[in-house]
Amino acid sequence: MIELIKIFILSIVQGITEWLPVSSTGHMILIDEFLRLNLRPEFIEMFLVLVQLGSIFAVIVIYFTKLNPFSGKKTKEAQKQTWIIWFKVVVASIPAVIFGLILNDYMDEYFYNPWVVSVALIVYGFVFIWIENKHQGKHSLTIDSMDDLTYLHAFKIGLFQALSIIPGTSRSGSTIIGGLLIGMDRNVATEFSFYMSIPVMFGASFLKLVKFGFDFSHAELIYLLSGMLIAFIVSLIAIKFLLNYIRRNDFKVFGYYRIVLGSLVILYFLFN
Repeated sequence: MIELIKIFILSIVQGITEWLPVSSTGHMILIDEFLRLNLRPEFIEMFLVLVQLGSIFAVIVIYFTKLNPFSGKKTKEAQKQTWIIWFKVVVASIPAVIFGLILNDYMDEYFYNPWVVSVALIVYGFVFIWIENKHQGKHSLTIDSMDDLTYLHAFKIGLFQALSIIPGTSRSGSTIIGGLLIGMDRNVATEFSFYMSIPVMFGASFLKLVKFGFDFSHAELIYLLSGMLIAFIVSLIAIKFLLNYIRRNDFKVFGYYRIVLGSLVILYFLFN
């Protein structure tokens, strides 16, 4: 029961921080210091990846109609536009797939530590604040709808997504920053970031599951399914919150939050 409570807490944090641009990795490292799971290390490593599937299903549920090219409610032209969105998502996923396959194990071994995470949190925090200050009062956005997003734009955003293999950067944070830098509207950048998460996170989960195998104990299976369910429910709330928030606000608050969190991580591990 104690381990199940820990799983619930981890899944809640994952469901929130997966979508807000604040780095789920940074939060997981901190929580792990205070809430260590008394489970197999191999299972924990696999769980922290596969629990993201719950979060991904939240995106699929929220955007099911918009992302479903087979919907009978859509005209032929609307179905065509849906396929185009998916093609752009595929193009945007290419850099993450290439760099992820090449560097993922190296990053896990040498970069998955509090110091790298802290620096990434702080650096990206300042970047968010700088971008928003730069855009303040300007109306020179060139991409204010999905139709304005070209395949070249998608690939450029994909390059930023590839940066998320560095722990602490945040996948959503990287892609949103990339979108803002090329002139995307906040809402469009955030929404496209959600779309891009689907193939990347499904792929990462599949590879991690294959590596782990299917040798679950009954308790481990309950932990995994419970975690995915919690992450799914919390993600529904977090996604809708972020979409409503950015309609009236910018991303600077997340920048300040990242700087504070990164500083706290450094201070904690410096004195412990």
